[in-house]
Amino acid sequence: MTPPQDAGTAAMAMAPRRYFGHLIDSEEWLGRAMIGPAVVYIVLLVGFPFLLALFYSVSNITVGSAATKFVGLHNFKMIMENPSFWVALKNTFIFTIVSQVIVLVLAKILAMALMKEFRGKWFVRFLILLPWVAPVSLGAIGWLWIFDSIYSIINWTGRALGIFGPEVWPIWLGQPTLAMASIITVHVWRMLPLATVIVLAGLSSIPQDIHDAAQVDGAGFWRRLFQITIPLVLPILMVAMLFGIVFTSTDMVVVYVLTRGGPYDSTHVLASQAFFTGIEGGDLAEGAAIALFLFPILVAVAIGFLTVARRSEVA
Repeated sequence: MTPPQDAGTAAMAMAPRRYFGHLIDSEEWLGRAMIGPAVVYIVLLVGFPFLLALFYSVSNITVGSAATKFVGLHNFKMIMENPSFWVALKNTFIFTIVSQVIVLVLAKILAMALMKEFRGKWFVRFLILLPWVAPVSLGAIGWLWIFDSIYSIINWTGRALGIFGPEVWPIWLGQPTLAMASIITVHVWRMLPLATVIVLAGLSSIPQDIHDAAQVDGAGFWRRLFQITIPLVLPILMVAMLFGIVFTSTDMVVVYVLTRGGPYDSTHVLASQAFFTGIEGGDLAEGAAIALFLFPILVAVAIGFLTVARRSEVA
């Protein structure tokens, strides 16, 4: 028979185990424990740089400065008086809106095509995902050769097919309009795989019975598309477009590799202008102010898109 003091000691020893066992079995605490690393990651990798950028944007810090002082909204006033800032802002909206509309339309077409069964489907999926898997810089360098002023395969093919006349030789990265079209094309090529996968997942979640019932009722392809398919995948489309807008408006890799903002700063977007001003130019304060300019707009866009997605899902 166990002495009373031994029983009490054993009960005290088992108490922590029961407590931790209760925590493990609790869905609330288990959810917090699993989401904890993601929260720490966001705080360290996103939150701290964001607060640092806020501090820089209201100071006079430069790369070589030993001390900084508070200057308020002076940096924001300076960038708004700079004509190149407004060009970059306009380019950001053009770059984001045009590329995302093209990506969304092409992703919908590709996703609907991949819903069908055909030979070589796995190979087509591999080709679609390849731009997303390949390193961004490597793909952009490949496109840099494609748009080269001398060795452009587009120009030589167009000349061989008779599309370009003997005196026509487009300089894709040397003319403002063609350069903007070039970076939009490369960005669409880069973002299309992710959007296609997201839309394909949304289409796969629609029960086939709904399509069969609509077809029995006499609904044609376009009627099923606009009255069944699009409304049912609208929440997923909103999320895909939201990710695309955030990635596109804050991306500078394509611009940096292809044009570096040229010709004559005509293809700069806010992300690239912030980099060249703050890092290469050394004016960290003004670069931070440029980088933060779109933050309120992106927050409003995110709230709007998520609200529409939530209402569509409820409906």
